[in-house]
Amino acid sequence: MLDIKKIRKDPGFFKEKLATRGVKPEEIDEVLKLDAIRRELLQQTETLKAKRNEASEQIGNAKKANEDATEAIARVREINNEIKELDDKLTENEEEFHDKMSRLPNIPHEGVPVSLTEDGAVELRKVGKIRQFDFQPKHHWDIGENLGILDFDRAAKVSGARFVYYLGLGAQLERAVYNFMLDEHMKDGYTEVIPPYIVKASAMYGTGQYPKFRESVYRVNGEDMTLIPTAEVPLTNYYSGEVIPAKELPVYVTAMSPCYRSEAGAAGRDTRGLIRMHQFHKVEMVKYTRPEDSWDELEKMTANGENILKKLDIPYHVITLTTGDMSFTASMTHDIELWMPGQNKYREVSSCSNCLDFQARRMHTQFRDENGKLQYVHTLNGSGLAVGRTVAAILENYQNEDGSVDIPEALVPYMHGVTKITKENAVPFRNK
Repeated sequence: MLDIKKIRKDPGFFKEKLATRGVKPEEIDEVLKLDAIRRELLQQTETLKAKRNEASEQIGNAKKANEDATEAIARVREINNEIKELDDKLTENEEEFHDKMSRLPNIPHEGVPVSLTEDGAVELRKVGKIRQFDFQPKHHWDIGENLGILDFDRAAKVSGARFVYYLGLGAQLERAVYNFMLDEHMKDGYTEVIPPYIVKASAMYGTGQYPKFRESVYRVNGEDMTLIPTAEVPLTNYYSGEVIPAKELPVYVTAMSPCYRSEAGAAGRDTRGLIRMHQFHKVEMVKYTRPEDSWDELEKMTANGENILKKLDIPYHVITLTTGDMSFTASMTHDIELWMPGQNKYREVSSCSNCLDFQARRMHTQFRDENGKLQYVHTLNGSGLAVGRTVAAILENYQNEDGSVDIPEALVPYMHGVTKITKENAVPFRNK
């Protein structure tokens, strides 16, 4: 949520910055108009309450003096009716004002490349050597299906498109990947959390998924409860409505969770494989920081995500997303994209974002500084990493011509010593 006081003070700045995110100037004008009406209604209400207090005092004085208070009583009733009418108007106004404010995205940092599309992202660095195959590399879905460790057809029979069964060493590989990620993040100072996987609508609002992205999630129990689209939601809402002790900042937390997304609007995109699923695992990193520390913490968080790929020896690059491509709540986002030989391109596996105080204002999460003043914390979030996409990259980057897949050295201990997935060892019940 943006600060209405700042919008009121410099509307031109907000019109200019938010135009780079597709917000029309008249949307700012509508918010300011509603804000002006709201303040006028509040002023009228306060004036009437003062008059009611005067009339009430007259009633009290008249009763003490044993005088007729009929006129003053009638005036109080009249004022109460007027206040109720104003309160009804104020409630209607505040609902509309709050709705329009909640749909305005965060202000982009001055270092974010300006574009209303993904074109124009800036590459910050490229890491790792892309493997040169002496055979035509296969897509991860072909590798997984040939080994028998990925079964999309039976998943479609049971649940529909964009679901998968992991089998045997495929399931073990997925588990090895996220256990490895969690262990690495804990070395970097994160506290592991197992959060709830179903959250209230208020939590979705707090992190910015609601109201704009309501159609992109799976709701249960009517409108109120939602299957989480990312662990960012329960992790970031952990301190909602609270004042965090300043001595605890910064707070680093991480969690592996299933994520559920309806992928509304993604028809025809990545219809095969593990890239765009309705259900997938992701390891999430979340930080709460002091305002002056958040930009340094963004770079550290990005490095935490990169560390995973470096240790898995998977080539990747880091880009800064454009104003039109980064998330609704972000002021700046660094994407980590890993190399997929089957597609001959980089694919996103992590988005690390600094949301400044945008989410904290929606959640009312603050800390008290050394001067005793309450301030909003800054929140950051990032994938560390999307597990299924990392598994897909392992299958493609570590594939062999005979269809087998080598296990990255860092994962061998998590695979109980298995160094290669073959048709012979992939799924035990099929190889008795």
